[in-house]
Amino acid sequence: MNVLDAIEGRISTRAYLDRPVADDTIYKILEVARWSPSGVNTQPWKVAVVRGEALARLSEALLGRAAVGEKPAPDYVYYPREWVTPYKERRFQCGMDLYKALGIGRDDKDKRVEAALNNYRFFGAPVSLFFFMDRALGQGSWLDMGMFIQSVMLAAREFGLGSCPQASTADYPDLVREVTGISDDQLLLCGLALGYPDEEHPVNRYRTRREDVESFSVWVD
Repeated sequence: MNVLDAIEGRISTRAYLDRPVADDTIYKILEVARWSPSGVNTQPWKVAVVRGEALARLSEALLGRAAVGEKPAPDYVYYPREWVTPYKERRFQCGMDLYKALGIGRDDKDKRVEAALNNYRFFGAPVSLFFFMDRALGQGSWLDMGMFIQSVMLAAREFGLGSCPQASTADYPDLVREVTGISDDQLLLCGLALGYPDEEHPVNRYRTRREDVESFSVWVD
């Protein structure tokens, strides 16, 4: 696949076919992504590939925590504690567009809750990749991890796979560590749902909006 097409056509896939992904395919994706850049070649990434019964067990555990109202306790704070312009408005629009694609009314709280819980079901994906990095590393390694995760998502497109990065599936990192056996000295960044996209599902037919280049770039001669 053309690199430009892979980047522009990538979406956060939120509905998947009931079709397994071969281990060999996942291996090839990670084999390519390992060539991502990192400061002084630290290669800070650690990946847990979870599928089958282990994924089902993790999903059940995540849903169980949510059912009893236990507050998420991720390893780090992903979002700002207070939303300001223009991010507040972008977040709101993103949510409204998603609910519209799912056919959920603005006041339908029950369906909104159910849509949120689908994160813990990995949107029906047969695989989830969990990304960790050593807590001893610095802020620069977060940049490296972002580039690595993007490489994984783009490589997945070459194999006809969709993906969705999920900070939500890192809400209860102790559950992920219990299933994966990854030690607490590794910080859990996020999960990544991976599978063959259900192209017919409305949720995979909408796109989040993007600002024009002119709005975020400064050109200096």
